[in-house]
Amino acid sequence: MGSARCDLSALADVRVVEITDQYTPVAGRTLAELGADVVVVEPVEGSPHRHRPPFVDDEHHVNRSLRWWAGNVGKRSVTVDLNTDAGVHQLRRLVSTADMVLAGSDRVAGGALSYREIASAQPTLIWVSVSPFGVGSARADDPATDLTVLAGGGPVWNCGYDDHSIPPMRGSGDQSANIGGMYGAIGALIALSHRDHSGVGQFVDVNVTAACNVTCEQATYHWLVNQAVCVRQTGRHAFPTPSSPVQVRCADGHYATTGVLPRRPEEFRRLVDWLTDLDLVEELPETYFLELAAARTQPVDLASIGEDDETTAILSAARDAVTLIASRLPAKEFFIASQRRGFAAGAILPPHEAFDDEHTIARGMHRQVEHPELGRTVTYPGTPYLFSASPTAAPTRAPLLGEHNAILNDITR
Repeated sequence: MGSARCDLSALADVRVVEITDQYTPVAGRTLAELGADVVVVEPVEGSPHRHRPPFVDDEHHVNRSLRWWAGNVGKRSVTVDLNTDAGVHQLRRLVSTADMVLAGSDRVAGGALSYREIASAQPTLIWVSVSPFGVGSARADDPATDLTVLAGGGPVWNCGYDDHSIPPMRGSGDQSANIGGMYGAIGALIALSHRDHSGVGQFVDVNVTAACNVTCEQATYHWLVNQAVCVRQTGRHAFPTPSSPVQVRCADGHYATTGVLPRRPEEFRRLVDWLTDLDLVEELPETYFLELAAARTQPVDLASIGEDDETTAILSAARDAVTLIASRLPAKEFFIASQRRGFAAGAILPPHEAFDDEHTIARGMHRQVEHPELGRTVTYPGTPYLFSASPTAAPTRAPLLGEHNAILNDITR
């Protein structure tokens, strides 16, 4: 049914009609990256996402919103006035050419078009609804923002610091939209697989609040199983009881995450060698306990912390050693040295430094995208996944408002 694409992308023969809504962009972008022909339907004045800052060169314009760019890479844009009978007719005809619809509900255009109605004549159609509370929910008509969905779904409770006098934190970057959008894409792919086997489409109802809730790891399960409340912990998983700190401050002021402390004798030997190579042994008298651990024949039992004095002293010394080493090295250097010596660690880099890291570049994440309307080329992030038999589509810039309205003329002739 979809427009054929002359490539080997996984979804090259799939057309998706995305009726722009609060949580649809990421799902549509993901499907476009996989090769689908995604046509985003906007009101005449443009999707509300086009009016969200930041803007290129701080110039407010429907084609210069970076949020619009981020969510709509690789798509085509048509504008339709869904407040008119003619607009509803145009949308109906466009959907008739599609394999899939992405929307914010099971009904669009003020209820003039619905999944149930269209699917009765088009049984192979897949309709994916991505909404704050799910279709048919008692809260379906409640307003929602990224903050309220993250707070109501649970992620805000999990994010923050050991010091609980500091309020919990909301992750930046429209996390609820990212989470809900990815669940929308996953649901769409499952429905496509089902259709490949059965020939039948289906309705996929994504509840973004529920999607956010299941990203809370063990927090919800601990409460459901034993009514235990997981507490926020700096840089590590929320859990009912505090765990050992993992973040250390490095010489350049950045932080690194150190993961699990050494346990096996050979790991303690490598830690002592590292201290020796940096001439730090004399600054850490507790190296004595690391030598004890290195001379053992069995790993240290983490469960014995606080119960066995020697084990407690060994692991405390290990934490002090890692903290001391980190204080003498820049975060990136500490991360690389840790990896080379067999210790789990990660530098906590600002987004731009992580994006420009040589490993990120080598992975192919820097993709150059032409913006003729701006007279410049912009570096975009590539797809985070690679497939040996079905390459992802090369990114193209987000569409200008109504740039592909000719599609509507083609289908209404």
